[in-house]
This record gives sequence, C-alpha cells and structure tokens, in this order.
Amino acid sequence: MIAANNQAYSVFCSICGNEHIILADEKDLEDWLLGKKYIQDALAYLSAGDRELLISGTCDTCWNQLYTNTGGVEDE
Repeated sequence: MIAANNQAYSVFCSICGNEHIILADEKDLEDWLLGKKYIQDALAYLSAGDRELLISGTCDTCWNQLYTNTGGVEDE
C-alpha cells in the first residue's frame, strides 16, 4: 500500500554523490527512525534499493557495483 501523505526526501549516495528523491510518509519514516518498526515493515511500499539508500547511504547502482561477484570462487 502506498501511503497517502507522502513527502519528498532528498538523499545523496555516499559513494557516487548522486541525489535521489524518495517519496515516503513522514509517520512511517519516523516509526523506522525511532525504532518502532523495522524498515521493511514501516516502508514496505519502497523498493529494496530505496530502503538500502536510507539505511546505508548507498544507492542501488553503487550497491550492485560494490557487491558484484562476492562470495563465489573466481574463474581461473
């Protein structure tokens, strides 16, 4: 469900510096920030990439570049 009282939040990626606009309900964001709810519960209507940007300050593009080919054995 998409919240009815969405506000635009400007978030900058700490890796690439690009600005991202996230639309979220202020109360939902507050519930997560205050530890009342887990982010996936409070902001379930956001993509996983948007939630990660809020958590770690890393955009989805940079996250995927940082963690590509991790945990596996490289080809020889």
